[in-house]
Amino acid sequence: MKTLWIERKNFVVSGASSGLGKILTEKLLSLGCTVTGIGRSEKKFDDLKKSLGADAERLNVEIFDVTDESNWLELKEKLTEKYGKIDGIINCAGIFPPFSKAVNVPATEVEKVINTDFLSAVYAVTHLYPLIKDSPSAAIVNVSSASALASIAGTSGYSAAKSALKSYTEILAEELRGKAYVGLVMPGFARTDIFRAQNTSMDENDLLIKFSMPAEKMANKIFNGIIKKKKRMVFGADAHALNFFNKFMPRTLTKIIPLVLKKSKMKLFKDLFD
Repeated sequence: MKTLWIERKNFVVSGASSGLGKILTEKLLSLGCTVTGIGRSEKKFDDLKKSLGADAERLNVEIFDVTDESNWLELKEKLTEKYGKIDGIINCAGIFPPFSKAVNVPATEVEKVINTDFLSAVYAVTHLYPLIKDSPSAAIVNVSSASALASIAGTSGYSAAKSALKSYTEILAEELRGKAYVGLVMPGFARTDIFRAQNTSMDENDLLIKFSMPAEKMANKIFNGIIKKKKRMVFGADAHALNFFNKFMPRTLTKIIPLVLKKSKMKLFKDLFD
């Protein structure tokens, strides 16, 4: 069997305690990788370790706020002392605020989502790339969103943050061409706990369940894309639709999306149209 480039490598994964980050962490560990998982919930990490069996020995946990740059500086020092170098970063940390009109969203909430969904990845790359650059398997993977592919009503701060991450990653890929593998992931809705900040749950929105992808399936697609070193990854029927129509009718798409959301009458979009 052909040896995968990613086997037995040393990765840092943000947002590793839940959602896609958790599943990607499990997949890395299954290939003999060492993972430094970053998250806020010690309990979630404890539960994860209990489920890993022998693989738990290669999961090192860091509990900190990814929006605080000083935490990344401290992590760099820890990793330097412990390993000397690492092979890659997968930035999965993110929050998804409730759908709401842009004029009704407090600036503090926009700042919070930009710090979490965009600047945390910038901090990770800025401070950890010096530990990655000499690895023959240097890799940086940033998980953006389908919201970066088209303007979606009700997601002003989130779309802005994910669009910034998309542009940042595309520039990074060009600047590091031949020096590191840089992957950009733009997934559509996956059935994770990302709705924890919403005024509803995934279970209350049948249409969303129909068009979203199971978290395990989404993570499998992302992980296979990373193994193949794909630079641009769009996964999910909703993501592919946004990607396609935004190429040919961007202005029309921006107008159509709110009409579709309103007609769906889903609880998820209630605050957007009240």
